[in-house]
Amino acid sequence: MLGTQIRPAGPGDEERVRRFLCGLSLHTQTLRFFTGQPSPAASLVRALVAVNERRDVLVATTPDGEIVGHAMSYQGGVADVEVAVVVTDDWQGRGLGPCLVRTLLLRAFVRGARTVAMDVMGENRRALRLIRRVWPDARMTACSGAVEVTAMIDPAVLFAEQGSVATPLTV
Repeated sequence: MLGTQIRPAGPGDEERVRRFLCGLSLHTQTLRFFTGQPSPAASLVRALVAVNERRDVLVATTPDGEIVGHAMSYQGGVADVEVAVVVTDDWQGRGLGPCLVRTLLLRAFVRGARTVAMDVMGENRRALRLIRRVWPDARMTACSGAVEVTAMIDPAVLFAEQGSVATPLTV
């Protein structure tokens, strides 16, 4: 996507993720974290790069290594996997968010996930339009200004985006 690379995050990305978070507008921070954080705590940054058997984290980087998108999933209680995504303001509207979501869900599907959940602020119309388009049968419940979304992961859509009908060899 315009020279970006989507790859797994790691501990070496902490400083880049911190810079990424600091570069988000207050509005974008609020849409992702439900609050603005002008200076992210070190514990938040560490949590956003922590990968283990229950958590997966991807970053989208420019050719010079700058992080322009972040996506994470974790095994949740409402669904097999819960996801959260944010793209820097300058890169929004270019298809990077949906690409991060597809890649994250493909990786989760290969690991056994069949349902996905996410919490979206009610004012995040762009995300809600995407959800309605990708998951027309998603269950959406309004709760305290947020929309709780649960849906089935459709492997045909995920693998079609990969240009294949088979499970990828590497994810």
